Amino acid sequence: MQFINEVEKAVTEKNWSIVNQNLLAKMISEYMYEDIIHPAVLNEDVAGNLYELKINEEKSYQFLALPRLFDSYDVQAESIKVFEAEQTRQANDAIQFILDLQPLIGMTAETTGHLIKEFHHTLLADLQLLSKPEQNADDLVELDYALLEGEMSGHPWIAYNKGRIGFGYDDYLKFAPENQEKIQLSWIAVHKTRGAFNSIQTLSYKQLMENELDDETRKVFANRLAEKGLKEEDYFYLPIHEWQWKNVIIQNFTDDLAKGLIVALGNGPDEYLPQQSIRTFVNVSNKNKHHVKLPMSILNTLVYRGLPAERTVIAPKITEYIKNIYNNDSFLKEECRVVLPGEVASLNVDHPYFSKLKNVPYQYLEMLGGIWRESIYSYMEEGEKPITLASLLHVDHEGKPYVESLIEKSGLTTEAWTAQLFDVILSPLLHFIYQYGVVFSPHGQNTILVLKDYKPHRLAIKDFVDDVNISDQPLPELSMLPDNLKKVLRSEAPEGLVQFIFTGLFICHFRYLSTLLMRRNLLDENVFWEGVARAILTHQQKFPQLQDRFETFNFFAPKLTKLCLNRNRMLQYGYSDGEDRPHASEFGYVNNALYEKLPANTL
Repeated sequence: MQFINEVEKAVTEKNWSIVNQNLLAKMISEYMYEDIIHPAVLNEDVAGNLYELKINEEKSYQFLALPRLFDSYDVQAESIKVFEAEQTRQANDAIQFILDLQPLIGMTAETTGHLIKEFHHTLLADLQLLSKPEQNADDLVELDYALLEGEMSGHPWIAYNKGRIGFGYDDYLKFAPENQEKIQLSWIAVHKTRGAFNSIQTLSYKQLMENELDDETRKVFANRLAEKGLKEEDYFYLPIHEWQWKNVIIQNFTDDLAKGLIVALGNGPDEYLPQQSIRTFVNVSNKNKHHVKLPMSILNTLVYRGLPAERTVIAPKITEYIKNIYNNDSFLKEECRVVLPGEVASLNVDHPYFSKLKNVPYQYLEMLGGIWRESIYSYMEEGEKPITLASLLHVDHEGKPYVESLIEKSGLTTEAWTAQLFDVILSPLLHFIYQYGVVFSPHGQNTILVLKDYKPHRLAIKDFVDDVNISDQPLPELSMLPDNLKKVLRSEAPEGLVQFIFTGLFICHFRYLSTLLMRRNLLDENVFWEGVARAILTHQQKFPQLQDRFETFNFFAPKLTKLCLNRNRMLQYGYSDGEDRPHASEFGYVNNALYEKLPANTL
């Protein structure tokens, strides 16, 4: 029987209880934020209010939680109790909690069943993380970027954050980023009548291949084609993931394989580590080589992790557009010195049949392709160190946050360190939206913080192909946007554009960072959000000529639409297999702490 040792090492009763308690606390806090559940306050106390969630006449949950800004709650995991049949016990069963909620919130049996599966996968991954050899926060601050990515524990907001439906346990152990297993990418040859290659103007297909594959490997691949009577010049070379090859490509591109339009070539020589997104890979054999983004048709955190065809095709053009803004803007280039690792080349392969089917589920249009992104290492200067922004939320096994170790080693106070953080992150993001009507989605996974002497120094933003969006307003700066980009880039009304920073950064990252610092008595949340508000106002003061844009793209509205990620899966989209990727649900409004922290003379 396979994996007996691995399972017995990870799956223990003690750890099962711990991961369930932690997940329960997360579920309760996020479901309260998203207005999915409405526990009653039984008692108010500065150490934590006592709440009760009544399931029915016979069963209820009670817990302690501290209300936070942005209508949020910090639930104390060890305080969650179940009251049932006149008995009280520690709550340590997250799956049972879902079953208890189902009739209460009106979730369908179909959705509940699939969700239970995702939660089981998530809990198993949490067990694996808990059983990993420990690295404390002080050691982690010295860890390399690619390895640090593998220390992350998943999306901070989505409760079912490591579902990875499609992976077997063997796939999990081999391919999940937290297991930090190096892999070699497989390669195929795609006939030029079947693949669409695109790149920035300064990069040719020949140059790309010479950079990615050594002479010997290219010779082996060419001989493989020649043995079949095929010509190398008729084909594009494309890296693929082993999981995608054995689970998707063989089964769904059989027609192309049979006709020699797709030819398996074997593995490339370089080793890669998967990043948090699972489908993006850092070359660890040569760190200056491109990072590679590949489709993996697994369902994880709302969507199948493929590569949307039309965005893959246009990726290099988006890079050129963003880089052109940067190259012609002295604030971005000389003052912020923002780093923009571009998607410089892409290869898309449409399916010969699914692509002809109107309203086909989106997953079938995202199965084969690849994107080459500039390496973050190629941008680093002396003394600089890149880290994923998500790492600022990481807590080691002893309860010490990674960010606390950074602050200690920097020699700054927490308030000074976070002030530097806000300036480094917000200055370029706000300039892009105010000056150009362009916004990124700066959540923890897409955003790279460049440190120097353990202090925030510069910002790097990646993943243009999925997360660059534009204003629907008639801004002069957008008038020259090429039609092919207008057709593909998501266009949003002012509040919708603001939401990418408000929700993507403030709600999805800063909200947790603030709570983490407050728990450790490092910084009061009021001081934290006053710092964020001050950073926005300071930026605005540098560009008084953009006053109308500050009002259009308003980060200080008293309330903003509440976007919800758990609600989307549980109560809205479910597990439908539609033609469009699901997006965050809109439900009600969130009280904006930035409005509350505005200085009186700015109101």
